Amino acid sequence: MSVSEEEVLKKMYNLILNPSTREWERYLLTTTKNALGQQKNFKEQLAKLEVELRPLALRNNLTPDVADFYQEITGNTAVSEQLVKEQHVVADPAYQERAIFAGGCFWCMVEPFESQPGIISVLSGYTGGVLEHPSYDQVSSGATGHVEAVEIIFDTRRVSYQELIDLYWQMTDPTDAFGQFQDRGAQYRPVIFVADEEQKKIAERRKQAAIDSNRYSKPIVTEIRAAGPFWPAENYHQEFYKKQPKRYKAIKRERQQFLMYQHLKGKLREGLHRKK
Repeated sequence: MSVSEEEVLKKMYNLILNPSTREWERYLLTTTKNALGQQKNFKEQLAKLEVELRPLALRNNLTPDVADFYQEITGNTAVSEQLVKEQHVVADPAYQERAIFAGGCFWCMVEPFESQPGIISVLSGYTGGVLEHPSYDQVSSGATGHVEAVEIIFDTRRVSYQELIDLYWQMTDPTDAFGQFQDRGAQYRPVIFVADEEQKKIAERRKQAAIDSNRYSKPIVTEIRAAGPFWPAENYHQEFYKKQPKRYKAIKRERQQFLMYQHLKGKLREGLHRKK
């Protein structure tokens, strides 16, 4: 374990105040913090906390922030972060490209892309704003101009940029400029960030195709912008669907229900338009 006693106490205090922390987790953290405040053996108390958290950690059922803290006190954070960084690299520029999409909470944007053939890596992060190295709390405030997004590295021999664009249109609501589904705020608005003129042409062509399809009763508001710096999100946000499968499935279910309803209405609109 590389974190100091002072760092552990600070993180515990923040987790205790964090509204996302479950009551049972908060109880364990408070108990340990109080014991450490009474000058009880640091290593012994931390080992006891680790044992209490371990069952849920092994089932990937801790809340994200507590899961990140658990990784730190067990010495796994550095390894996990290093693995994410090592995987997210364009190793072969001749056949690999980057794509950046924003479409609501990045927790739900990773799995649909990562499960596609030809995808090398998907990283959750922040882009489109003015602040360098923003944190989740700063982006969530809506004051930095960033959106939550995913950066994808893909093999162009196995999957094309247009195929990724088409998948993006299927998993987002292009008529909502104020968020996506249950995620509200400018940091969740739909944006396609293009890396070059070729990506821009494809994105604009597919957007126009969506407009011409008459599937939507409201205007298409998805932005197409030039890609800028992409700042990786904190480690506990990466691969959320693997770390928190139950929470992810619940969130995913809500999105899918909305999209199924939207797509059904779209087909009916297309059919009515063809009859006219």
